[in-house]
Amino acid sequence: MRRRTVGCLFAILVVTASIPSNTFAADWPQWLGPRRDSIWREDGMIQRIPEGGLDVKWRVPVGWGYAGPAVSNGRVYLMDYIHKSGTVTNSSGSRDRLDGVERILCLDAASGAVHWKHEYQRTYNISYPKGPRCTPTVADGKVYALGAEGDLHCLNAQSGMVVWKKDFVSEYKAKTPQWGFTNHPLVDDRWVYCVVGGTGSVVVAFDKDTGEEAWRALSASEPGYCPPTMIEHGGDKQLIIWHKESINSLNPGTGEVRWSSDLAPRFGLATAAPRLVGDHLFASGAGVSALLDASTGNIVWTGSPTTSVACTMSTPIIDDGVIYGNDGSGTVIAAKVEDGGRLWEMAKPIAARPQRSGTVFLVKNGDRYFLFNDSGDLILATLSKAGYTELGRFRVLDATNHTGSREVLWSHPAFAERSLFARNDKELVCVSLAAK
Repeated sequence: MRRRTVGCLFAILVVTASIPSNTFAADWPQWLGPRRDSIWREDGMIQRIPEGGLDVKWRVPVGWGYAGPAVSNGRVYLMDYIHKSGTVTNSSGSRDRLDGVERILCLDAASGAVHWKHEYQRTYNISYPKGPRCTPTVADGKVYALGAEGDLHCLNAQSGMVVWKKDFVSEYKAKTPQWGFTNHPLVDDRWVYCVVGGTGSVVVAFDKDTGEEAWRALSASEPGYCPPTMIEHGGDKQLIIWHKESINSLNPGTGEVRWSSDLAPRFGLATAAPRLVGDHLFASGAGVSALLDASTGNIVWTGSPTTSVACTMSTPIIDDGVIYGNDGSGTVIAAKVEDGGRLWEMAKPIAARPQRSGTVFLVKNGDRYFLFNDSGDLILATLSKAGYTELGRFRVLDATNHTGSREVLWSHPAFAERSLFARNDKELVCVSLAAK
């Protein structure tokens, strides 16, 4: 049971960043969107999913992967894995060894045609090994892609040519985490911030154009799975790094630690991006959640098994004083920011009948939410303090992975060009969400 539970908690994903100067409103150039806040600001979308379903614009074959797509300037960027040998067991208590090819793909957003691909041989020795975890980050004409075993590539976004690359394991003596590297690279100003691992290098800042190291900081027994998060509070930027043992605020220019607060998630799974709300920071990981003072890191309140929401694979959204999230237990939870008190729980977005586990990813568009669950359904709904109202659903993809006896799809989609871009371990699909 513990193995199955940990498997359901496996984190593939999870941060706040400024918008690159060349990003268009219709783009989704990185994890969780242009501002990494899970908000889609494009207009002209459907207000309800029709009973007849949605229009599928194209489907193209791809390899294995948990990594979601990024969309920028009419192109889609995606990582995948072409499996050659080895057996997938998806056992949380052990690592599976696979041989294959890790790839970075660039496709046309209008047709799905491949513009270029960059590939390299890569042996995996991780748990739940079906492909890369990180959504590529596209900024200022370059794409930054981090593989499951710590290969970081900076490529020319137009041509796919390698600009520079790093190997976290060989260059920093980092040990690949049990569930692989899941920490989506963060580009802000002239730097790309990465969770690396190794002594004194839990987080490293690289020059985004040259790859030259600017600084490194923090040590921990494990680097964790939470991507670097940039917030701005009191007129200053803070780089938030949450590893296995504590959550930390750093000066993004120097790596100097401003504050540190002990906050240890179960199994080291700090995965969801901490969310800034007013003068506070909401942090949510496996079995733990807390509201912290953004200036000092002091904990205002901590959640319990019956309060707040301890997000595992999906990052929560905070809207009008309410936290909306999913803790992997099979329900969407609404809780108050002020004290963590729960307002409601709803199993329907994840499954027609209650089940013991399940994940859903939430994205806000106008006054509605798009929810993508781990069965491959896209749902349109309204969420409020009063509850959940469903406005239709559509099966986008089949679930092609598994945890225990349950089939799952654990990949966060992209929303751009009035469309949904989503993938499983067989195909990438583009579905129109434009109002007719």
